[in-house]
Amino acid sequence: MIIPLSGFLFFPGLFLTLKHVIKTRFKNLKDTDVALVSERIVSSIHALMASTSGALIVASCRDIMNDRHRLATDFVWFGASYMAYDICAMYQVHHLSERGKGCEEYKGLSLHAITKFLHKDFLLVLHHMALLTVFMPVTLFLRRGLGDFFIGCFFITELSTPFVSAGKVLIQLGLQDSTLHKVNGLMVLLTFLLCRILLFPFMYWVYGRNYNIPLYKVALHLPWHCNLGNLCILAPQLYWFFLLCRKARRLYLRLKTQDAQQSHS
Repeated sequence: MIIPLSGFLFFPGLFLTLKHVIKTRFKNLKDTDVALVSERIVSSIHALMASTSGALIVASCRDIMNDRHRLATDFVWFGASYMAYDICAMYQVHHLSERGKGCEEYKGLSLHAITKFLHKDFLLVLHHMALLTVFMPVTLFLRRGLGDFFIGCFFITELSTPFVSAGKVLIQLGLQDSTLHKVNGLMVLLTFLLCRILLFPFMYWVYGRNYNIPLYKVALHLPWHCNLGNLCILAPQLYWFFLLCRKARRLYLRLKTQDAQQSHS
C-alpha cells in the first residue's frame, strides 16, 4: 500500500513544485508554457525511472521466464499513479491553452471542454487507460510470476519519451527551427524505432533462442492472448512512428525549400 500511495504523492507533488519554481524563475512565461514544461519534465522523469528499472530487470534475469525481480511488480504499483496523474495534467495543459485563445467554455470546467480534450488526445488517453485497466492487472495478478524479463522490456519502451517531451517543449518555446530541435528529432526517431518498434521482434527472438525455436515459428508456440496483447501494444506505436516520420519529412522539405529560396536571393 505504501508504494502506490507514494506514487500518488510523488507525481502530482513534483508537477506542482515544478510549476511554482518555473513560474518564479521565468516570470515572462505564460501559464500554458509553465504547465506544459512542468508536465513534460515529470513525464521525462517517469520515463527515465521506468527505463532504468527495465534495464535492471532485463540485466538480472538469466532465465527469461522464471527469474524474478521485485521492480517488475513494485514499479508497476508506483508507476500506475503516473498514468492517472498524467491524464489530469494533460487536461490542465489543454484547458490553459484553449483558455488563452479566448474560448468562453474554458473559463470553468465543462463537459464540452472535456469532450474536446478527449477527442484531441484520444489515443494517448486510451493508451494510459489501457495500461491502468489491462497491463497493470495482468502484470500484478494474472501472469503467475512468470516473465519478469519481458516486463522489463516493456518498461524500456519509455526511453524515447524524454526526447518526445523535449521536442514538445522546444516547439512550445518557439525553438522549432533550432539545431537543438533538429538533433532531438533524430533522437526521437532513433529511440522510438529501437525501443518501441524493434523491441517486439527482439523479445520474440530472445524467447525463440531460449527454447531453440526459429524466430518465424515463435508466435505459433505462444498462447494466442500473448500475441494479441503484443499486437495491441505494437499497433499504436507503429501509428505514432508513422506520424513522427511524416512530421520529420515535412520539416526536412520546409528546410530544403528555405535553403533553396536563400540561395536564389
